[in-house]
Amino acid sequence: MNTNEIFQKSSWIYADCTESDDQYTEYIATINKPTDEATLYLSCDTDYTVFINGSYVASNQYGDFEHYKIYDTINVTPFLREPVNEMKILLYYCGVNTQRYRRAQAGLIYEITENGKTIASSGKNTLSRLSPTYISGRKVFVSTQLGFTFAYDSTKENEDGYRKSKIVEKTVNFFPRPIEKQKVLPPKAMKSVKMIAENTYLIDLGEETVGFCKLHLYSNTAQKLKIAYGESLDNGRVREKIHNRNFSVEYIAKEGENDFCDYMLRLSARYLELRAESPIEIKYIGIVPQIFETKTVEKIIDNKLDRDIYDICVNTLKLCMMEHYVDTPWREQCLYAFDSRNQMLCGYLAFENGNRDYARANLKLIGEDKRDDGLLSICYPCGTELAIPSFSLYYILAMSEYARYTGDGTLVNEYKEKMESVLDEFLKNTKNGLVAKFSGNEMWNFYDWSEHLEGSLHKSEAAECDLVINCLFVMALDAFAEMCGNDKYKNTADEIRRRIPETFADDSGMLTLHKGKREYTALGNSLAVLCGAVGGEHAKAVCDHIVKGNTTPSSLSMNVWKYDALMKTDEEKYREYILTEIRNSYKIMLESGSTTVWETLDGSKAFGNAGSLCHGWSAVPIYVYHRLGIVR
Repeated sequence: MNTNEIFQKSSWIYADCTESDDQYTEYIATINKPTDEATLYLSCDTDYTVFINGSYVASNQYGDFEHYKIYDTINVTPFLREPVNEMKILLYYCGVNTQRYRRAQAGLIYEITENGKTIASSGKNTLSRLSPTYISGRKVFVSTQLGFTFAYDSTKENEDGYRKSKIVEKTVNFFPRPIEKQKVLPPKAMKSVKMIAENTYLIDLGEETVGFCKLHLYSNTAQKLKIAYGESLDNGRVREKIHNRNFSVEYIAKEGENDFCDYMLRLSARYLELRAESPIEIKYIGIVPQIFETKTVEKIIDNKLDRDIYDICVNTLKLCMMEHYVDTPWREQCLYAFDSRNQMLCGYLAFENGNRDYARANLKLIGEDKRDDGLLSICYPCGTELAIPSFSLYYILAMSEYARYTGDGTLVNEYKEKMESVLDEFLKNTKNGLVAKFSGNEMWNFYDWSEHLEGSLHKSEAAECDLVINCLFVMALDAFAEMCGNDKYKNTADEIRRRIPETFADDSGMLTLHKGKREYTALGNSLAVLCGAVGGEHAKAVCDHIVKGNTTPSSLSMNVWKYDALMKTDEEKYREYILTEIRNSYKIMLESGSTTVWETLDGSKAFGNAGSLCHGWSAVPIYVYHRLGIVR
């Protein structure tokens, strides 16, 4: 169906109840058995699950904006087998701005067509109700980035309370889903189940798994169950609460058989801990995996350790692919410009066809972000005012890499003005010919989880000029000129490139983060090499300082710039240093039994015991191994 013709016979609707945050509503419709193929078109705010005749059909709205509203196209023919079929739609409305959701009017719109004819559609006669089973309004955050967890009461299951829906005003621009929907797999087998306390059970899935919470059990009485989930254990227990985060869901079991799966909130975990009030008989507690199907390029890697490192990096990339790339599927599930830049860069090499369509969809979604200033938000879609200015520059670098690896220049043309707005905002923020940090409580001048580079979250910083932001700005200016074939910013890039060593180099032979201070970072010095601010013998001296440990180290994700700088300067000389560091770092993860790569080398103990053990931005070895010819 042509996008311009979509939903012409449908209306945005909502259940006839008081709209509130963290709310679940249900919709029901009957559909006669079609004689030909039937297609369901659906869009909503915030998320949905479709069932037909009690069978799961599809779920998960694509992250979007009102001006870039995505609809799903679902073949429902295999489910419409009866003369009269019942379709139920569970709708979830978040209503609270997070780093992965921008608040908008709650609503549902759908249409089923057969041979271009509408056979069912949303409207005021659609029957709906406030969900009696999903408990609305709890507003318990998993994390402020991800949003709310859920609670389900199976004792309230009934068919009562449906009435006509209300029409809601919602103005959007529709676009078809740019990638295939994720695939739901059979439940992940439980590796082990053991009782660790009275009516408390620990389930080990054997490896990190991403998907939907499922339980199948028998209870002698109605009772409340809590299921905590995590990537690691603390003294043999799953950590449910870490600071202000809550990694658990609640389920009120009915007496007798309970068989339940939630198809909206994605969990990422290896371990689950079930806490009951009374004895239960467990048949299954675990996760139904949901994956984005992509094929890995076959490769030959001679060294077993290198092969194992490569494989856990690829596995991490796969687990961090939802509607878009996510930083960590456990804690945040957010699309960041830098994190996804690393993920896309590795994906071009690890997956068939370079994972082109998926990368393109990510870059397009980022490009649709709109702020009052010219910068990009911290994540996409995003309902907060927070921004990491340096990440706006990484978006331009990612666009350049996309065009280079795929040969597709259409996206560059489509978002040329967006990239220009970023560059122009940086130009406005110059002092004495150099870019300064951005001031304001909503500006987080973050560069790396490393000394001197973490920035001050929610605290305004002085508008100082520093090495990292100026090097990144030069790289973004160069990338834009290369992509767009014009010299609009060339003179600016050359002037800043010239001023960088004049301002930040000192008698140490290195470049300091701030003029007059002795803050030597691996990231800053690497970027100075990569942007061309230092070259020749000076670049060699800088690289020698880095490998000798005379700079504060960069983290796993930012090491990509260090390795690039070393390979640019003298690949043969620094080859063994690069490989040895990667092997030593990632061997720690393998020896711990991890099947994924960590956010930082501190593992789960990082960030006050909130470190992620599955973080896509650390898959850097994929890229480096291809560059160095380790992969054949």
